[in-house]
Amino acid sequence: MAKRIVETPLMKQYIEMKQKHPDAILLFRVGDFYETFSDDAIAASEILGITLTRRANGSAQHVELAGFPHHALDTYLPKLVRAGNLCAEHKP
Repeated sequence: MAKRIVETPLMKQYIEMKQKHPDAILLFRVGDFYETFSDDAIAASEILGITLTRRANGSAQHVELAGFPHHALDTYLPKLVRAGNLCAEHKP
């Protein structure tokens, strides 16, 4: 992870999990969505054909974000696996 991410509580969890699983695209269940962040979001948006966006992440910084509704997991997870990405899920 080359760029610095402001460590909000959620991003702190992401960074901690990413250090343990650097080659995986991490899926975080946030409400009714599975979300990916930073470099994972860029990769997931390309693999899955979903929208890549950015959101404010602390003091004037932004983090990339891409997600999909939780009920679509059976559609998207196989695509990530076929693309060679091991996936880990975190439920806060």
